[in-house]
Amino acid sequence: MEALFYVIPVIMIACVSGMAARTISRSRQVSSAWDHGLTAQGRCLRTYTRTRGGAGDTDVRTTLHHVYEFTTREGRVIRFDEANGPSTVVVGDHVTVYYLADSPERATAHAPAQGKLAAGTGLVLAFLGVAIAVCVSFMVIAHTVFTETDGLLP
Repeated sequence: MEALFYVIPVIMIACVSGMAARTISRSRQVSSAWDHGLTAQGRCLRTYTRTRGGAGDTDVRTTLHHVYEFTTREGRVIRFDEANGPSTVVVGDHVTVYYLADSPERATAHAPAQGKLAAGTGLVLAFLGVAIAVCVSFMVIAHTVFTETDGLLP
């Protein structure tokens, strides 16, 4: 039974660490596309929203998504979906797409904003770090409680 107090937080730490790695990876991809990538003229094909929450007392959160299509310099047609785009972009609008030649499917249509990207990534990583610290603290407290109670019981 005590193992659950260690196993579950370790699983949570592994999941949070995976989320942190994914956040860093996407941030690096976008930053590289802005700094060292190629640009192409893209077109917004579709916009849609994804809504989460709303059950019981939870807040409703809506994320705006855009589906873009562009042609690489090699002639490949690439279509990608991107969240949190500007609400001023509507179907049919032309946008500048930033992409790396070796991975055009990971393109972005977000305008270059290194400071905003760094701040957003930093905040997400700070939140995930707090989550890991809470899990580790929980395991330490659980270990201390189990150690002390083992000495009290006959």
